[in-house]
Amino acid sequence: MSKPLPSLYSGGHVLAEVRGALGLLTLNRTNALNALSLEMIRDLTAVLLHWADDAAVQAVLVRGAPREGKPPAFCAGGDIRFFHRAALAGDPRVEDFFTEEYRLNHLIHHYPKPYIALMDGVVMGGGMGISQGASLRVVTELSKLAMPETNIGLFPDVGGGFFLSRCPGYVGEYLALTGHVLGAADAVALKLADGVVPSSSLPGLVEALADQPHESVPQWLAAVRARFVDAGAPQLAEHRDAIDRHFAAPSVAAMAESLASDASPWAAQTLAALRQRSPLMLGVTLEQLRRARHMTLAEDLRMERDLVRHCFALRLGAASETVEGIRALAIDKDHSPRWNPARIEDVTADQVAAFFASPWPAFAHPLRDLA
Repeated sequence: MSKPLPSLYSGGHVLAEVRGALGLLTLNRTNALNALSLEMIRDLTAVLLHWADDAAVQAVLVRGAPREGKPPAFCAGGDIRFFHRAALAGDPRVEDFFTEEYRLNHLIHHYPKPYIALMDGVVMGGGMGISQGASLRVVTELSKLAMPETNIGLFPDVGGGFFLSRCPGYVGEYLALTGHVLGAADAVALKLADGVVPSSSLPGLVEALADQPHESVPQWLAAVRARFVDAGAPQLAEHRDAIDRHFAAPSVAAMAESLASDASPWAAQTLAALRQRSPLMLGVTLEQLRRARHMTLAEDLRMERDLVRHCFALRLGAASETVEGIRALAIDKDHSPRWNPARIEDVTADQVAAFFASPWPAFAHPLRDLA
C-alpha cells in the first residue's frame, strides 16, 4: 500500500494521486497555461521526494490538466508576473523561487524511478525544466517547445545551458538566442524529446500504465515506447547548414554581421528576431551556452543561479533588463522594451563578464550541495 501523500499548498494547482503502481502528477493551473508558482514547485518537490521512498510507487508520470475548449498546455514556464512584482517590491521569495526550481530540475534529472513527461501543447521555459530530465519525454502533434527567455531579457535557465548546449551542431545557440518554437518532429530530431504519441491517445496511455503495473524500469519505458508513432520530417532540417554557419560565430555581434550578409529570407527573419531581444542578455546567453557545454548539470545550475541573481540585483528594480522585458511583454504589453545597451554592437565583454561573477563564495552557494 502506498504511503499517505504529504500536504499540498498550491491550492489545487498540483494534483497528486497514486493509481496502481503509478504516481500521477497533474499541473492544474490551466488559466495560466500551467505556469509554475513557488507553491507548485514546492508541492512537486515534496511529492517526488515522498514517492522516491515509497516502494508501492514504481513510476511517476507528469502531465498538464486539460483546458476545456482550448489547446493543451503542459507548462508555459515560471510565473513571470510574480517575478516582476517581487523584483520591484524587493520580495525575497523571488530568490527562493529560483533556488527551489533549480533543485527540482536537478531532482528530476536524477530521479531514481521512471519519470515520464507528457509534453502536450505548450512546453516552454520552466516546462522544459520539469521535462528534459525525464526518463521518457513524450510529445504530440500539438507540442510547442521553446526556451523563449531572451524575449523578456532573461536567459534560458532551468538547466537550459546544459540541455541546449548538447543539441547537435550550433542549434543550441540558435534556440537559446532566438527562442524559436519547435514542433514534435524537430524536438525528436534534436534530442529534446524521445517520441511522439497522438494527443488524443494520451488518456489511454495513462490508463494503461495505471492498470498494468510493470516489474522493471525497462518494462515501464517499453510500455510507453510501444505507443510511439512516426515523428514526421523535421522542419528545421533545411536551415541546419545556415544555423551552424552563422551561430558558430564567436559573438552575437559577429552572428548579426554574418546573418546580414546572407540574402535568404530565413536569415533576415532570424536577424530581425535577434534585434528585438535584449542585446546584453543575448551576450550573457551566448556565454552561458559556451560555458555550459563543458559543465555537469549541477555546475550549470549553480552558474544559472548566479546569473539569475545578477538579472534582478546587478541592476535593481526597473533598471533590470529582466524587469523591463517582463513589463513590455506581459505587464504594459507595449512590446517596446527599453534595452540598455540598445544595440547588439554596443555590448562590451566586461558587461557580460559581470554576470558570471558569483555573488556567493563556493561554501555559501545556495546550490552548493548538488552532486
